[in-house]
Amino acid sequence: MERLIAWLDEKDRITIESDYLDIYKNHFPEITVNERDVSVRAIDYINKETVDILLNKNLPIGQDAFVRWGKNCIPIYPRKVVRSVWFDQTFDASNEQLGNNYSKKATTFSVWTPVATSVHLIINDKRLVMSRKTNGVWFKKVKGDLKGSTYQFAVTINGEERLVNDPYAKSMTANSEKSVVMDLLKTDPKNFRTTISPKTDKKDAIIYELHVRDATICAESGVQNKGKFLGLTEKNTSTTDGYSTGLIYLKELGCTHVQLLPIQDFARVDELRPEESYNWGYDPLHFMVPEGSYATNANDPDCRVKECKQMITSFHEEGISVILDVVFNHVFDHENSVFEKLVPGYYFRYYENGDLSNGSGTGNDLATERKMVRKLILDTVDYWLREYLVDGFRFDLMGLIDIETMHAIYQRCQLEPRPILLLGEGWDLDTPLPPNKKATISQSDQILGISLFNDRFRDVVKGSNFINKGFVNGDGHFLERLPQIVSASSDLRFGNRLFADPLQSINYVECHDNYTLADWLIKTNPQAIEEHRRRMHQLATGLTIISQGVPLIHAGQEFYRTKYGDENSYISGDAINQLDWKKRVEENENIKWVQQLISLRKQYNVFRLDSTKKIQEHFHVIKTPQPVFGYMLFGIKEDITVYVNPCSNKRIITLPATGRWEKISSNYSGTNLPICCSWQGKGEIEAYELAIWKKTRNT
Repeated sequence: MERLIAWLDEKDRITIESDYLDIYKNHFPEITVNERDVSVRAIDYINKETVDILLNKNLPIGQDAFVRWGKNCIPIYPRKVVRSVWFDQTFDASNEQLGNNYSKKATTFSVWTPVATSVHLIINDKRLVMSRKTNGVWFKKVKGDLKGSTYQFAVTINGEERLVNDPYAKSMTANSEKSVVMDLLKTDPKNFRTTISPKTDKKDAIIYELHVRDATICAESGVQNKGKFLGLTEKNTSTTDGYSTGLIYLKELGCTHVQLLPIQDFARVDELRPEESYNWGYDPLHFMVPEGSYATNANDPDCRVKECKQMITSFHEEGISVILDVVFNHVFDHENSVFEKLVPGYYFRYYENGDLSNGSGTGNDLATERKMVRKLILDTVDYWLREYLVDGFRFDLMGLIDIETMHAIYQRCQLEPRPILLLGEGWDLDTPLPPNKKATISQSDQILGISLFNDRFRDVVKGSNFINKGFVNGDGHFLERLPQIVSASSDLRFGNRLFADPLQSINYVECHDNYTLADWLIKTNPQAIEEHRRRMHQLATGLTIISQGVPLIHAGQEFYRTKYGDENSYISGDAINQLDWKKRVEENENIKWVQQLISLRKQYNVFRLDSTKKIQEHFHVIKTPQPVFGYMLFGIKEDITVYVNPCSNKRIITLPATGRWEKISSNYSGTNLPICCSWQGKGEIEAYELAIWKKTRNT
């Protein structure tokens, strides 16, 4: 006969599922918890295979419990009850300090697992009994200096003991085998706490998305510590031809923020042999632990922490802020995750029928709306702000995170003395969370202060898998939508807006996901000559930089990065993903033009207006020959006009006012300033040209 299990689905309801229920109908069940009886209120036979046993009071959780029915002694294990409001409130440990609290004299270990019937601390292979609080936190204080000690928790749940690492671990042994006690004060590099962090406001931000390994792994990078945190600390690196690479290149380009693809501990890369595999990092394991494959010695738990901090310090010394790409929407392999092992069924979203939610497309969605999941996220954000001094967070699939959690994150970040930039993907994905509670683009007015990736900008400029071609590669397709996206999708003069605040718009046409822009243009415009595709690329990149909102550039976009047609290169290896620094040399002229656009954006405030009201006052569309798009920016000392021609024929344009207009930027003319002048108010715009004109006002 099958082994029976009784499931606690509500605080006072037990469910038994079996094909043999008929044989029990002549018996009355008895419930015992730690050998004490719990009275039964009623028995409800749902169908031939399911029976509910209703209790007169709540069944205690975290104690051995049984149903004695006939000759059977059936264990009672928690199931759906862990997803109830009652459970969330009863075992709320939001104010507890979890993980290990180290000092030289003693270390206290704490872990939250209300459903466990016993927990032991296994430290340096020694087994110690832990004590339980009523809120489900188990703790143990161990005397002595335990720095460097390895530890795990032996947790008994549902009648089985399993070894579990600490979800609040600060470092690990290689390949996440064991948690490690850290003396974090000893991991600070020289000048780490005294280096002045950049204080760049969001309106001035120019974001550069970068993968740590991609940045320096290329043979031509001139970097010694290729593919490592330390590779982005090396000063004045260059190619064999003497062209800048790595950290100094990022500074020269002019971006204010580097947005790092996930650097927290992730799966699929062997930390001891990282050259044998590759991953973007969206397979999270431990949120507070730096990834060991980026360290020079994954066997040394201190090393990854120190070297990650060294990298952040180096960015700060060059005036570059650091944004972390964080993955709070799912975990890798939910069944074997520390969260599922500690509180089965709690940390993840489920549908009413008991199926796991999968809006992330990875097999699970974190239930961010639950108190202890929210605590984990907030504690992680707090930790990276305090311990690593990061300057922002990019939230992967933020639409799967609830608004209340995002509000709490925003409020925490407001406590920092430096600006903290928050942005995320606001796609509306299928997960059992009410639409008005999701942190999506449609709810952007509920998360003011948090920016979102503007997919409307991306699709209008260059198309998408569903639209194919856009403005730059479709002879002016979507011309009528250009005013809206260039004004940060926030101005009602140009149709329905996405954002109430223009600084919520993250403008981009390329990121780590999907085709690079260069590869996309080959796919959508295979008949176009190479020169025209390069010009289309320049139009898209240029619009990204000079539009209202916050620009985001994917690493290598400025030198026509290719992934050789690989649309989803998350495990495709270095040959596909590395930044090709030889191509950086070949495309140096285009890089200079991108540098110039960034410099112009920084020089003239009208390119970075921080309110819809200011956009309405300073931004005006002007009449142009179709399909040329043009607009004017009214400044205090000068007026600026931008023209974009998305077709293969030159056009005659009429400048919007008389006077001396200087053409100060063009993708045809590099960085010569001014390129030309016009007194008559007439000019030409070449095929696929982006031109910026300036007229100084008489004072």
